[in-house]
Amino acid sequence: MRIGFIGLGNMGAPMAANLAAAGHTVTGHDVAGTEAAGVTPAATAAEAAQGADVVITMLPNGAILRQVAEAVVPAMQPGAVLLDCSTVDVETARDVADLARAAGLGALDAPVSGGVGGAAGGTLTFMVGGDAEAFETARPLFDVMGQKAVHCGPSGNGQAAKICNNMILGVTMIATCEAFALADKLGLSRQAMFDVVSTSSGYSWTMNAYCPAPGVGPTSPADNGYRPGFAADLMLKDLRLSQQAAEAADADTPMGAAAAELYRRFVEEEDGAGRDFSAMLPRFEGRGRG
Repeated sequence: MRIGFIGLGNMGAPMAANLAAAGHTVTGHDVAGTEAAGVTPAATAAEAAQGADVVITMLPNGAILRQVAEAVVPAMQPGAVLLDCSTVDVETARDVADLARAAGLGALDAPVSGGVGGAAGGTLTFMVGGDAEAFETARPLFDVMGQKAVHCGPSGNGQAAKICNNMILGVTMIATCEAFALADKLGLSRQAMFDVVSTSSGYSWTMNAYCPAPGVGPTSPADNGYRPGFAADLMLKDLRLSQQAAEAADADTPMGAAAAELYRRFVEEEDGAGRDFSAMLPRFEGRGRG
């Protein structure tokens, strides 16, 4: 396919490079001037979108996505698909889809799970909202960039799935870190804690696959000085999106709200900025109940 790729950052660049390596013709643009292997650079987002069968965006937030969509939609050919892989609020995703459909385009919101490693390795999971026809058009690209793509329903539902998933992830990581810190103070070794919980009812992804305790379980960012992985800053962004969505939907999410506030304090008032989201464990280690 002919692909326009807007946003060649830490996630977008390897995703675009994988598409080019798979034989697709990829033209890319990034406001920072970054490039990706095998991708032809374009001076503007609109230039990258011209003549493309699919235009993929991977952008930092909803405001930037709206700006880019307004630039690229008029440049796209009728019948093409606008595929947004950013993590943004549900309202923006649906508004951008409406803009695209009004111009005769297909539209998909497809945020990802898997981080930079998944982007580089082509093992991302895509949570996709939008019409079934556009999903089938993009399926071969999902197969290159990831290991799984789940069609979650109409536009905005991809973002809804990502927000709900990461609210669970943030809450669970905090609980896992709290439990390790409590185990320390009760004299229970971290290895014993892991051996019990990882095979018992406390089993979770944050314990079994991404353990926040260094030297315990599979290798994780905890074994690399808590260098991200998945940055606490990004977890805070996603938790804020979850609470924005909860407010709009009149949903009661007290644990999500508490997690958002803890990550806000960690990132904005403590030393969490730029660290992995599992660095909540050393945060709790040195704290008492006061």
